[in-house]
Amino acid sequence: MAFLRSLFDTKQIIRQSLTTESSTPKGFLAVYVGENLKKKRFFVPVYYLSKPSFQALLRKAEEEFGFDHPTGGLSLPCDEAFFFTLTSQIR
Repeated sequence: MAFLRSLFDTKQIIRQSLTTESSTPKGFLAVYVGENLKKKRFFVPVYYLSKPSFQALLRKAEEEFGFDHPTGGLSLPCDEAFFFTLTSQIR
């Protein structure tokens, strides 16, 4: 019974984080990737911030956009293909 309750609670948390635009799961950072009007929001684990390849991308983001995004996220200066390649290498 406790297992089912835990599973239900987990599904509720996931559903809430997916439906609430402003919510970011604990331990994650919201980033925006893609072209100007077609940017997509992704969540990356905070530990990515310590990885040299991600830090290089953050430096490019600071140079290009600054660290102020109107929706509270961070815009990264890359397309989705590069972002997926980078994050798959970090994992």
